[in-house]
Amino acid sequence: MALFKKRTVGKPGEWYYCLQHKKVEEGPECPALNRFGPYTSREAAQHAMDTARERNLQWETDPKWHDEDKGTSSPSGENPSTSGD
Repeated sequence: MALFKKRTVGKPGEWYYCLQHKKVEEGPECPALNRFGPYTSREAAQHAMDTARERNLQWETDPKWHDEDKGTSSPSGENPSTSGD
């Protein structure tokens, strides 16, 4: 018999969204790899998937991260379409 039960890290008052069970948890119940959080309120945890969707959209449309349309450059830093060969 184990003397100490390994406790999932977290505190009461912290809210999580479990991706496996698709439910809000207080203090976490499920392993970290299956949850988003912590959130400061139950309401914020309930909207975890909406928040993630919005952040993904912002990242996908951020021009700083999508520079492939600006042309391809060679290892020397020259743009092959403008080199004077």
